Amino acid sequence: MEGITEGVNNINIATGDLANTKKNRIQVSNTKKPLFFYVNLAKRYMQQHHEVELSALGMAIATVVTIAEILKNNGLAVEKKIMTSTVDMREETGGRPVPKAKIEILLGKTEKFDELMAAATAEEAADAEEQS
Repeated sequence: MEGITEGVNNINIATGDLANTKKNRIQVSNTKKPLFFYVNLAKRYMQQHHEVELSALGMAIATVVTIAEILKNNGLAVEKKIMTSTVDMREETGGRPVPKAKIEILLGKTEKFDELMAAATAEEAADAEEQS
């Protein structure tokens, strides 16, 4: 009986972890939103959750890599994990499955993230004052 109870407890822990990763995941499309929408969204997610997972299929993979590189080159993020796989997608119901490439990039905040974000916010406020 103890083994069953332990298994049930492990299941609860696993589903709790799964719920946390969904909150900070961004599924990127290269047709729906502009690139910097995703860059700014990733910054916001990193402020809230300390890390963000960028995910994309097929042609949107290049967009995810670009977003990750922008965040890394600006000193805001460090890559923690990169996962690639293929996923079978059906173009239409009843159609045959077509394999699609998938990438997931997990980015974490750098030590200077909060400092850089505060400086960017102050700069934006100064620009807004000049314009008014």
